[in-house]
Amino acid sequence: MKPKILVVDDHQLFRACLKSALEKEGFDVVGEARDARAAIKSIIKLRPQAVTTDLTMPGWSGIEFIRQTHRDFPLLKVLVVSMHSETRFIMESFASGAAGYLLKDSGAKELAHALNTILMGQKYIATEIAELVIGRAVAQWFSENDSRTAKISSREREVLQLVAEGKSTREIAASLYVSIKTVETHRRQIMGRLHLVNIAQLTKFAVREGITSLQ
Repeated sequence: MKPKILVVDDHQLFRACLKSALEKEGFDVVGEARDARAAIKSIIKLRPQAVTTDLTMPGWSGIEFIRQTHRDFPLLKVLVVSMHSETRFIMESFASGAAGYLLKDSGAKELAHALNTILMGQKYIATEIAELVIGRAVAQWFSENDSRTAKISSREREVLQLVAEGKSTREIAASLYVSIKTVETHRRQIMGRLHLVNIAQLTKFAVREGITSLQ
């Protein structure tokens, strides 16, 4: 039995192209809608298994439509087919309940693969979008984490590691060939710069940042 699909987009020509491509790939396009309100009525009447939708439509936005369908039709799979490749659109779509995200210049084979994937209960994101999202997420992670570790010097990092490993102030001073007062100053500066209030927090931070494994 062919999977039943509803196509939602405010451009008639694009809907026609999408319908043709889907039918050639073995799907049953049971209906079309140009906006979210019409789409909801079609979902109730036609009971499709999946919906393809744009994000920019008259009336409700695509994001609002995704939220509505996710709430009222939890078994319905929503595949976004959009020209927007910005991370915020992608993240908000998935956060709202979308099961997949494609760009409008994707080919028919990828469209079919995306629909088959989400119909099996999995998530799908176009390869070029995935690379973009991962790249930005990695950059953001490094930015957020480097901003904290960059606040401490290499010597303070050594002190942080030794404190986290349970070394006493005297042991640290002897290990680094500095005075006890210097170690205490370093420790106080580290905790101040990292906004930590006790040794337990300092140790947790060191483990999380890979400064020590406590092994």
